[in-house]
Amino acid sequence: MLTRTRALACLTLLCSLTASSAQAPVQDANKAERLEWFRDQGLGLFIHWSIDSQLGVIISHSLAGASDEYVDRFYKDLPQTFDPTHFDPDALARLARLAGFRYMMFTTKHHNGFAMWDTKTVPFNIMHTPYGKDVTAELFTAFRKQGVAPGVYFSPDDFLWLHTNHKQIERLVPGVQPSANPGLLKLDQDQMTELMSHYGPIAAVFFDGEPKGLRDIVWRLQPDTVITRGAIETPEQNVPGAPLPGAWEANMTIGTAWGYQPSDEHYKSVHDLLRILIHTRSRGGNLLLNVGPKPDGSLAPEQEEALQTLGSWMFINSDCIYATRPWVVTNEGDVWYTRSKDHHALYAIVDDEDNAPIWKRGTARDFVLKTVRATPKTTVGVLGQNDKIVEYRPNLDPQSTFHQEADGLHVHVMRAQRLRDSDQWPYPSVIKLTDVEEAFTPPVVHTLPATVTPDAVIFHGGWSAPEDAPGAEFGFEYRIITGEDTRSRLHGWQHLPTQPAPHPGEFTATFHPDAAEHYEYRAVLKHPLLTLYGEDVILPAK
Repeated sequence: MLTRTRALACLTLLCSLTASSAQAPVQDANKAERLEWFRDQGLGLFIHWSIDSQLGVIISHSLAGASDEYVDRFYKDLPQTFDPTHFDPDALARLARLAGFRYMMFTTKHHNGFAMWDTKTVPFNIMHTPYGKDVTAELFTAFRKQGVAPGVYFSPDDFLWLHTNHKQIERLVPGVQPSANPGLLKLDQDQMTELMSHYGPIAAVFFDGEPKGLRDIVWRLQPDTVITRGAIETPEQNVPGAPLPGAWEANMTIGTAWGYQPSDEHYKSVHDLLRILIHTRSRGGNLLLNVGPKPDGSLAPEQEEALQTLGSWMFINSDCIYATRPWVVTNEGDVWYTRSKDHHALYAIVDDEDNAPIWKRGTARDFVLKTVRATPKTTVGVLGQNDKIVEYRPNLDPQSTFHQEADGLHVHVMRAQRLRDSDQWPYPSVIKLTDVEEAFTPPVVHTLPATVTPDAVIFHGGWSAPEDAPGAEFGFEYRIITGEDTRSRLHGWQHLPTQPAPHPGEFTATFHPDAAEHYEYRAVLKHPLLTLYGEDVILPAK
């Protein structure tokens, strides 16, 4: 290990170099006040729906590498049979509002090129199907009535245009990008002009592909629109290990697929969805949670029921989700934090491990919050309950209490509200604290550039802090990203052995990659109080 002074100096230099050379999101034309609005929303509904929901295969991507016969059938036959007779936009919008969604993002056009609105640019659109009605207009009207702001997902990549112009159907290679094909770019520009001109106020736009030549149309026609992908960070199928600066948005599926798949689908549990939401908000991001309607326009029962239960939790606990920002740390073990943007309220979200006993109604628990210090104005309570009674249990006093000690704020709370016929509510409970102060300055962890040798890769990372941390350990995690879209991450992190790290400094570890795979890695500090992560860094491909 380097000497402490030299290590900290190296860390400072390397961090500044990393910050200056990283691909920073372009936010210059997203209005600052609209980005603040966007951050306050917390939870958005993603809707992936297109003509190939009839097939139950991956949305659009089945065309990549497909035979000419398959492609011809796709474009000729599917429009003749698309008739979503059970599509009820008002019911979907009501469900979204009840579930706590503040905005939505709809796939007006996915990569397959099918337009889900009444476009004048191509006949391959919803008006040339047996349904024959403007799905986009119906959805936007219904969601606005429920107070849920509508947003546009739009793919600049267009497989129909590629097919028609005798180009290979694929993505993310120079020859098929709109910037290399003036005809495709003109089509995209005309379509974006339609969407931004004829469908009322659009809260947000998500460009799933090259935004060049399209963002200026959005900001010129609707200056208050927030562009998400294409201007801010939008990690896909994963939540970053550390807070990202400014506004960002995690995009996650309710199961494993974006579009509807009738078989081989594995839905996340409601607890898993809540955990994703809590972890995202504790790191300052929005969660854009995706559903995929069936070919008839309805939701699969598993998706609808999950949203209904999510709505139960949000009805009780939405204060810890809306208009919040990160606390000084994301979590202390199983207790996760968000803080109101005015700093008046701190929310301690108790998310026990899956194998932990369920916190039953009428049961009290004690917590020591090491990063929190009380003030003379501090109050403590549990969201949703009045702290006065436990129904049918007059002998119990559910009043929340607290007292400050040298090791942290000691909080005593009881789950008192009856939410199920039984005494069990298996989802996180939220403790609200008001007018508290920070009692801890967390270390800063950075992932540094790796050293690549002919035989191995040397990971570099380090941490800095005002004081030592006896018992701390430092290590690295890596995951395979071979064949992934630029922001998608489907593989979980794998861990290298940790090493003692009681003092700030730089650390290394040796990694032997598979030459056929592509990887990214990050540094990890296991501090006695919490686990902290450095930036995700992509290893150069060999």
